[in-house]
Amino acid sequence: MFSLLVNICANATWSQNGVTVAGGNGAGGATNQLNLPYGLFVDDDQTVVIADVWNHRIMQWKNGDTTNGQVVAGGNGAGKGLNQLNQPSDVLIDKETDILIICDFANQRVVRWSRRSGTTQGEILIGSIACWGLAMDEQRNLYVGDSVKQEVRRYRFGENNGTLVAGGNGQGDGLNQLNGPTFLFVDRDHSVYVSQYWNLRVVKWTKGATVGIVVAGGHGNGYGLSELNGPQGLLVDTLGTVYVADEENCRVMRWTQGANQGTILEGGTDQGAGARLVRPMGLSFDRHGNLYVADSTNHRVQRFSIEKSC
Repeated sequence: MFSLLVNICANATWSQNGVTVAGGNGAGGATNQLNLPYGLFVDDDQTVVIADVWNHRIMQWKNGDTTNGQVVAGGNGAGKGLNQLNQPSDVLIDKETDILIICDFANQRVVRWSRRSGTTQGEILIGSIACWGLAMDEQRNLYVGDSVKQEVRRYRFGENNGTLVAGGNGQGDGLNQLNGPTFLFVDRDHSVYVSQYWNLRVVKWTKGATVGIVVAGGHGNGYGLSELNGPQGLLVDTLGTVYVADEENCRVMRWTQGANQGTILEGGTDQGAGARLVRPMGLSFDRHGNLYVADSTNHRVQRFSIEKSC
């Protein structure tokens, strides 16, 4: 599944009351539960595919069925077997081949897993990589962040080494460096957007660039509208507006192009069982512009309906 660029107007708004579309029944391993959902992706039919970290599995929840999900990869305990995952952090769908691409974080590998019924194990695509986030462009090139090497590489299928597209200059806060890359997004111009957890910012690397451009955060650690505290899930629309899950601040932010501060779309500082969002991680749009948030510590995925658009 390519990084989905949705047409959203600058004055768009979303419902402040989310609807639970997956999980929401406490932390657990039953098919109606999640245990720390991280990355997620929404297919064209609004099927939600979720990296269910502490259950070591990928779950699929079909639109309209909020009672139970289906295990579509892993789910056989934490391990290195081809039928196992260990703390998967992100997932996407390659629609051309109907295959899941998974960051198998604790196993330091990227695996692919067919969505066909009866599939019992995956296949290693890339090994020895501290993968956290994934993205794919329209040519089906795969982009993978490495949180140890502090870089992002682009891989054609079958490649082992890939091409450096962001970072690769050690850990640091220089514009040619990364520090804690988490989630990724790639636009139609093959610009790569990278959330940097420890640098408290989102940086855009245009195709062929040797340095990045700060497009969100970068003003220190805090709750101000110019600040981020642990950026995670990442989306970009056709206007170049950046949407980011601000994990430690328990909110989702929107940053228009060139802005020196963002606006709060969802959530805030309140935490606990009654909070709107607690440590949001992965983000996804569906083709209508509805926003899906992995509300990780509430062990659910929330959908916020778009209310005002063009």
